Amino acid sequence: MKFPDIVDVAALDAFDEIIDVRSPSEFAEDHIPGAISLPVLDDAERAEVGTLHKQASPFAAKVRGAALVSRNIGTHLERTLAGRPKEWRPLVYCWRGGKRSGAMKHILREIGWQAAALAGGYKAYRRAVVEQLASLPPRLRYRVVCGETGSAKSRLLEAAQASGAQVLDLEALANHRGSVLGGAPDGPQPAQRMFESRIWDVLRRCDPARPVLVESESKKVGELHVPDALIAAMRAAECVRVVAPVPARVDFLLREYDHFVRDPERLFAQVALLAPLYGQACIDRWRSHVDRGDWPAFVADLLEQHYDPAYRRSMNRNFAQLGAARTLPMDRLDAGDITQAGQALAALD
Repeated sequence: MKFPDIVDVAALDAFDEIIDVRSPSEFAEDHIPGAISLPVLDDAERAEVGTLHKQASPFAAKVRGAALVSRNIGTHLERTLAGRPKEWRPLVYCWRGGKRSGAMKHILREIGWQAAALAGGYKAYRRAVVEQLASLPPRLRYRVVCGETGSAKSRLLEAAQASGAQVLDLEALANHRGSVLGGAPDGPQPAQRMFESRIWDVLRRCDPARPVLVESESKKVGELHVPDALIAAMRAAECVRVVAPVPARVDFLLREYDHFVRDPERLFAQVALLAPLYGQACIDRWRSHVDRGDWPAFVADLLEQHYDPAYRRSMNRNFAQLGAARTLPMDRLDAGDITQAGQALAALD
């Protein structure tokens, strides 16, 4: 049976693997979630071919480009693609669905694999993501998990997801914990387009008949913007409020942010950004807690002075159903307690 060799974005899930043949820098900025990067021209090669096209002739660029593309595809066949079964069905895409994906698709089909190219390439995919991020969020029902800083909301989402709940974890997708101290120690945030691709990929798989659990984020997670249609739907949604005492939250935050405990100078480089709000005397007081090694006092002071008042103002202003929120009381925030609370959160319906 012969399968079509050109498909659109709606057919993504029909394939065994998705291959992005664009350059590494193009892939790094954004790509279809789950795709692997097998560039037929790397960044330097692509620049070389482009320069030949401008300074010599289109013909010279095609000759050089064909040599490079053929060599790179051969390398991918010998390495990454070696051992793929005869029944393997890959989808290939490039920037516009033109020569780069066409070359890879042609060779794969000549081998006998039922490869296809994405019509319109990445540009068509990106256009579909933008359109669906405007139309898809209002079709789903959200349940917003609220609670002051340190209430283990992200861990609760993880536990609820492990219990079968539908979860949109924006902080995980953005690689940021959503505050001035929220930068992840394991790497930078993705590009805005990649963030949107990750959100789209989660939402398109959600069942509209079931709630989607999401944390009470602001319009930005770190430097990344939450799509307008999604933030509007979240702010109109029902809420569940996690209630935990300050000592439990302090203990939890010291465990979660232990990279700051190990590197106080990095911490205060960020804390200094709050000086315009609270004055240098407040920053100095926080610093004195740390210099004495009294980390619980520092965290409790930071919560009381900055995080809790700011969070409450934001929640009261932005989440219409906060007053009717169901509560999820948690006396402790240990791993076992979070697992049990996550199970309860997943079972609310």
